[in-house]
Amino acid sequence: MPNYYQPEIETMPYEDIRALQNERLLKQVRHVWDNVPYYRKKMEEKGVTPDDIQSIDDLYKLPFLSKDDLREAYPYGLLGMPLSECVRIHSTSGTTGKRVVAFYTQHDVDLWEDCCARAIVAAGGTKEDVCHVAYGYGLFTGGAGLHGGSHKVGCLTLPMSSGNTDRQLQFMTDLGSTILCCTPSYAAYLAESIYERGLRDQIKLKAGIFGAEAWSEDMRRDIEDKLGIKAYDIYGLTETSGPGVAFECSEQTGMHINEDHFIAEIINPETGEVLPEGSKGELVFTAITKEAFPLLRYRTRDICVLTRKKCSCGRTHVKMSKPMGRSDDMLIIRGVNVFPSQIETVLLQKGYPANYQIVVDRVNNSDTLEVMVEMTPEMFSDSLGQIARMEKELVAALKAMLGIMAKVKLVAPKTIARSEGKAVRVIDKRKI
Repeated sequence: MPNYYQPEIETMPYEDIRALQNERLLKQVRHVWDNVPYYRKKMEEKGVTPDDIQSIDDLYKLPFLSKDDLREAYPYGLLGMPLSECVRIHSTSGTTGKRVVAFYTQHDVDLWEDCCARAIVAAGGTKEDVCHVAYGYGLFTGGAGLHGGSHKVGCLTLPMSSGNTDRQLQFMTDLGSTILCCTPSYAAYLAESIYERGLRDQIKLKAGIFGAEAWSEDMRRDIEDKLGIKAYDIYGLTETSGPGVAFECSEQTGMHINEDHFIAEIINPETGEVLPEGSKGELVFTAITKEAFPLLRYRTRDICVLTRKKCSCGRTHVKMSKPMGRSDDMLIIRGVNVFPSQIETVLLQKGYPANYQIVVDRVNNSDTLEVMVEMTPEMFSDSLGQIARMEKELVAALKAMLGIMAKVKLVAPKTIARSEGKAVRVIDKRKI
């Protein structure tokens, strides 16, 4: 049996999960009230005290937190422990002048690494594996989280970080990497490089744990076929610790949320109303074990569905679907809601590589949508007339998916810059 499977926690009956969450929620609300003046003020403005929260049934009474709150409270306004008790920070990239900074006590780090260890075990990892961590290290949570989880499982851990593909492939072949951890776009790039260099027979990978950006089921199948692996999704946010908040099991029908550490809700993104199980809406998390950065009812902006349908792996923690887009990076083009994942699905179904870029602009007060799509070398060798027909076919397919017309431009192989971190899929020139 894998040496980090925790059946006493991961297979708890729902009633026991709920009892544990109730106990930890009440303790956490009191912790936040006593130690986080910024959130206590929000509670007071809503007329709520810790005594009003008796169970998770009362969770709806608490105010939401958003990324705007995190920026307003930057850097120490949401800190729940003395700075002397904190041992690390991580941060998201800053696009509005202020970064989101999250703090960790040693206890927080230990619990986070436990969650990542569960993800590795769910992907088939044991202490016999070589875990190749090609997420970025540093302020980004990806590298540190999977690195710590790999240690907990007992894998030989390769702290590769992202970039330097020659070195990635050398260590992958020489040391026999069996589990690859990186963004899906970088996995696709590595698969392409392995194919081009004729290394497919020298690769021993059996599984990949991919997250930090949206990816479709078609992209999953493409990566699995090219690398000969099983590709697992992992979910997390810097604000709630990092990767490992939820992870996929062998069934690959959604990600189990670590409910002993996080309470998940689905809300209507417009009204904030809590929706019943099975409804599509915005995912909200309450961290019930974090000490240094204990966020309550944090709005992720990710759109998904929760389900407690019985899972063949035996785990009982609720599952979240793969995010279907984000309420804050959804594009509204000529009044139509457009998610990049919809465009990716069309391209992969039509046999195009995973490298594409969406350019949105405004010309004469009207929005324009252009999709630049890389061709395979075989496609690039076609005649100009054939390429024009391929573009026309994609225009029709995208219109059927999106409901609006998009211009399509097929470009030569390797024209679009490869991503070693999060892929830059959208360029919205309307904001400039």
